[in-house]
Amino acid sequence: MPPPTVRDARAEDWPRIWPFFSQIVKAADTFAYDEHMDEPEARAVWMIGDPARTTVAVDGEGAVVGTANMYANRAGPGAHVASGSFMVAPGRWGRGAGRALCEDMIAWARERGFRAIQFNAVVETNTRAVELYRSLGFEVIGTVPEAFRHPSEGYVGLHVMYLRL
Repeated sequence: MPPPTVRDARAEDWPRIWPFFSQIVKAADTFAYDEHMDEPEARAVWMIGDPARTTVAVDGEGAVVGTANMYANRAGPGAHVASGSFMVAPGRWGRGAGRALCEDMIAWARERGFRAIQFNAVVETNTRAVELYRSLGFEVIGTVPEAFRHPSEGYVGLHVMYLRL
């Protein structure tokens, strides 16, 4: 099966994103989002527009299997560093959607002239994400101990991961 393709998200993609977005957020094991976030709040947080960007990964049959958003990590003097977030639909893990989304985000950041990418809060027990980011050149530059309350592992660290472009 070919890897998913990545394209800019459209408003009509949200109903296909929301089911797995809500499932991932409610699991409360990989994202530091309020697990009680409602759909309008989630849409406002995720479906961001220019100068930021939201994308979707689409499989060969047209199904949305993942999504990402990307933006300047901070405003003003910090605006030369990008950041982003990624979600892949459970059941679609390990099939290239996360890699395609992340590679697309790296290309976007380079094209936009960012000097680096910083992920502020990668849950240390989210080994799939940590391994993916490392394989793409990111490094853990620090871990905030016990900054994330995992539902089964208890208090675990949040990695700050960095890629110089």
